[in-house]
Amino acid sequence: MADLSSSFIGIKSPNPFWLASAPPTDKKYNVERAFAEGWGGVVWKTLGEDPEIVNVNGPRYGAVHGPDRRLLGFNNIELITDRPLEVNLREIKEVKRDWPDRAVVVSLMVPCEEANWTAILKKVEDTEADGVELNFGCPHGMSERGMGSAVGQVPEYIEMVARWCKQHTRMPVIVKLTPNITDIRYPAQAALKGGADAVSLINTITSIVSVDLDTMAPEPTIDGKGSHGGYCGPAVKPVALNMVAQIARDPETQGLPISGIGGITTWRDAAEFMALGAGNVQVCTAVMTYGFKIIREMVEGLEAWMDEKGYRSIDDFVGLAAANVSDWQYFNLNYVTKARIDQDLCIQCGRCHIVCEDTSHQAITHTVNGERRFEVIDEECVGCNLCVCVCPVEDCITMEKISGVDPRTKKPIDPDYGNWTTHPNNPMAVKDAAE
Repeated sequence: MADLSSSFIGIKSPNPFWLASAPPTDKKYNVERAFAEGWGGVVWKTLGEDPEIVNVNGPRYGAVHGPDRRLLGFNNIELITDRPLEVNLREIKEVKRDWPDRAVVVSLMVPCEEANWTAILKKVEDTEADGVELNFGCPHGMSERGMGSAVGQVPEYIEMVARWCKQHTRMPVIVKLTPNITDIRYPAQAALKGGADAVSLINTITSIVSVDLDTMAPEPTIDGKGSHGGYCGPAVKPVALNMVAQIARDPETQGLPISGIGGITTWRDAAEFMALGAGNVQVCTAVMTYGFKIIREMVEGLEAWMDEKGYRSIDDFVGLAAANVSDWQYFNLNYVTKARIDQDLCIQCGRCHIVCEDTSHQAITHTVNGERRFEVIDEECVGCNLCVCVCPVEDCITMEKISGVDPRTKKPIDPDYGNWTTHPNNPMAVKDAAE
């Protein structure tokens, strides 16, 4: 039986699923309900010391829906907690006392002065929380005050604040990174240089999700005005996976523990993040869409998959996919595939033919011997798999590896698929060899 227990930078939890710093972790009531359902840990919604944090009393969220109203992307303009600091601290202490086996990490954001960080760290230590997460990611509201992503976009500031925090607390320090930056590796390197124990990513992406064409204002709209907010949900998962992989692959940050965040909705999403190098994951939008009970399916699904694959602990597969993330110039250009259509599964919708005919390589027929039939023309197919992506029937179209002679180029296919990085036809390999 798979063991899902987690020890992330020494912080123990019964499973690797934490709730991210957000509305679901804003108070004791929510957190205890989450723990009762089975969540392994929480990152308490960001605390600060500014007594004038006032959230809007109107719409705070915007959404992007699919045709079936399934939530694809989520946007928010909410600030850090507007509850009194002393109330939050008291509740954190009570929760940790009553749930000692769960991870309780506290998110923090204060002005960029050492005295501010020193003061709030001491108060958090007194709660006996397991660690702190430095919120360098929020792209709205707080960034205009010189905090959040305004800090996270400057590696020198990240290193400086991380160093202050490591000097003034015994607790593990996690740095939460903003995706609103050109290259995520530099902030991660700065966090490591500052002594941070781990990084978490991604925070939300700066966004405007829609415009009300009657009022001519961005949504959500507050008394006729709108603003950019933070984008999250399933739509940001590809961005988050790439950034996690970048940090995991970077020689400067290899080995730096990562807490993965961004569009995680199912156990499979979580497994993908961990396969790319995340030691655990944090979830927010999925809970705000479906409620705390989704943890049951996440735990059961991950356990079943690990049992099927023979993984006894999460450490057995963390980072395994990172080694297979490559740069384009190292791809094996002698690896040839062709699309194959299962005629028994085909529903004759014709989408594969239309997209290939109009936008690709005219490699799929629409009639054979005068009858409606969709077949691949190997001599034209470049193996792009666009047809697989648009086909509405799962596994109806698959990709098959070809050996021998490429029907399109009429050239022999090099059977030595595994050595493209040293192949004489690869200009990067020749360059590397010369150097």
